[in-house]
Amino acid sequence: MMLRYFKSSPLGRAAAVLLITGTLAAGNTAAQPNQPSAAPAAADFIQPVTQRDHIRGNPDAPVKIVEFADTECPLCKRFHPTLQRIVAEYPGKVAWVFRHFPLDNIHPKARKEAEATECANDLGGNEKFWAYLDRLYKITPSNNRLDPAELPRIAEYVGLNRAKFEQCLESGKYAQRVAEDLDDALAAGAQGTPYTVVVAPNGRKFAILGAQPYASVKLVVEIALQQKK
Repeated sequence: MMLRYFKSSPLGRAAAVLLITGTLAAGNTAAQPNQPSAAPAAADFIQPVTQRDHIRGNPDAPVKIVEFADTECPLCKRFHPTLQRIVAEYPGKVAWVFRHFPLDNIHPKARKEAEATECANDLGGNEKFWAYLDRLYKITPSNNRLDPAELPRIAEYVGLNRAKFEQCLESGKYAQRVAEDLDDALAAGAQGTPYTVVVAPNGRKFAILGAQPYASVKLVVEIALQQKK
């Protein structure tokens, strides 16, 4: 599959690029103005959120935002603060789930960086996973330009044992985990990064393509929160 970035656009900023799956679109209800339009059903095939996932916010939050991202993707870097803001502004209501989608054909360093975040989780738990990911996005120039020597430096920066981190990363023990996330992304219809699926309380799914602005993401979250069980 030819992978590519999703591109932001003025139309996207008006939320027209937001896609909705599930019974809302298929339930004989025409889309209302400023609401998402019908979408491919592939997002319905996303793996459910479990304890295996990396979750920021309340794991029991009624709305889950599942992001598939590549750490060397500049749009993912730009989208990261948007989701940080969303989770902060909906405490207890929205949780953010991060899954790996390295684009090997254009960012061959991204897969190892994804494994590095898993090593951070291995050594320090969910808190260090997110601390490592935040730092990586902050310092990477994107487009496959992060010096691999920065990976253990990031580990030290977030308070991890450098030697143990390097041992983990060199072992490749999380390569399969990253590959499983990538398979999940493709099954869920991702064709580029970032690819985000918002899961409502009733299970309906809203797919967001690309690094949409805060207002557009907030719109989807508000719609999702209205989907009662």
